[in-house]
Amino acid sequence: MQQAPPTRPKIFYGWWIVTAGFAVQILHSSLLFLSQGAYLIELQAAFGWSRSNISAALSLLRLESGLLGPLQGWAIDHYGARPVMRVGTLLFGVGFIALGQIQSIWQLYASLAFVAIGSSLGGFLTIHTAIAHWFFRKRARAMSIASAGFASGAMLAPVVAWTMVEFGWRATAVGSGIVILAIGMPASQFFHRSPEDRGMLPDGDLPRTSAPPLAPDAPIGGRSLFGDDLDFTVREAMRDRAFWLIALGHGTALLVTGTIPVHLVPYLVEQNGWQLAATSLVFPAIMVMQITGQGIGGVLGDLYSKRLVAAVAMFGHGGAFILLAFSASVPAVAGAIVLHGLAWGSRGPLMMAIRADYFGRRNLGIIAGWSNGITLTGSVIGPVYAGVLYDQTGEYNTAFWTLGVATILSTVFFLAARKPPPPTRVS
Repeated sequence: MQQAPPTRPKIFYGWWIVTAGFAVQILHSSLLFLSQGAYLIELQAAFGWSRSNISAALSLLRLESGLLGPLQGWAIDHYGARPVMRVGTLLFGVGFIALGQIQSIWQLYASLAFVAIGSSLGGFLTIHTAIAHWFFRKRARAMSIASAGFASGAMLAPVVAWTMVEFGWRATAVGSGIVILAIGMPASQFFHRSPEDRGMLPDGDLPRTSAPPLAPDAPIGGRSLFGDDLDFTVREAMRDRAFWLIALGHGTALLVTGTIPVHLVPYLVEQNGWQLAATSLVFPAIMVMQITGQGIGGVLGDLYSKRLVAAVAMFGHGGAFILLAFSASVPAVAGAIVLHGLAWGSRGPLMMAIRADYFGRRNLGIIAGWSNGITLTGSVIGPVYAGVLYDQTGEYNTAFWTLGVATILSTVFFLAARKPPPPTRVS
């Protein structure tokens, strides 16, 4: 009897992973990333700690993620995204609950260490590595949609600020931990390892024959099922200059994206007399522009050179910070929101997509994990640098314009990061 040809499901399972990633990144954005400035103000008022000390503690959120990157990437490649997401979500939620109980500076560092490890294991690297396994032709668009969850979290950031005012920062931290566990744990169930494990192909493509499921390296349409060309090992990737150039460009962009959520609110409120309620509108506005940028970047990234799109975005990041350095007027802040939001939205999802395009899927987790150790130094250096300069000078302007110039100059990293040829191997 002739076997019936395979049929395409109405909804490709990869889009459920994108949806789960969207939901998880809302939590990361609203409860953690965009609330750092509010926590900084509340912690300083409660304990009298210096701004540089609190900034350094908040920078643990990026530093430990960078140090954890290689081990995290190895775990994703060997065990799949789902168990890594489960462990990360558990630590992320517990860390927030512990943050609500702190009484001393060492306890702040300890609780944020749990938050850092958990948010890393259950965050960007794991989500986007999983998506890279499930998509090829629509990779940039899928990552852009998932990343829109991070931008959408800005809608809830004012709610977090309101709970701090009404119930205090301790209750807000504990409540955040409970919400993370209640939503994040079920969402982690969707992160199956690869389409091949479920008898599918990336993008929901159908196999050309009705034969039994193919091995991951079996060729389909001129390419491997498991790779877009020939998959690099981590050593092969690190021997190519593109690995380092992408990491350096990505890391310099994080000078801006890491500093804004920590220091923009204090800059506007304390240095320029803005009302705290007015600043709560800034991040939703960034969200709108970021989602717009993600739509643009997702389409352009699938059609044109991802590295050129990223290079153009760096001018937006740097220009926004330079504009803020010289004016905190409403038009200047609005202009910075447009520049930074569009740049962040169009560049951010392409960082994992370009690595998948250049180095393949098989070892993408560990390759991206080693990259994290470089890229996340930018999000550590930026907030600490701004905090130290503020403690010394009482103003943020110098920190903002120098970080902006450094970001614009780093455009050269993406321009030089050309796709490497397949690695040469002796059989």
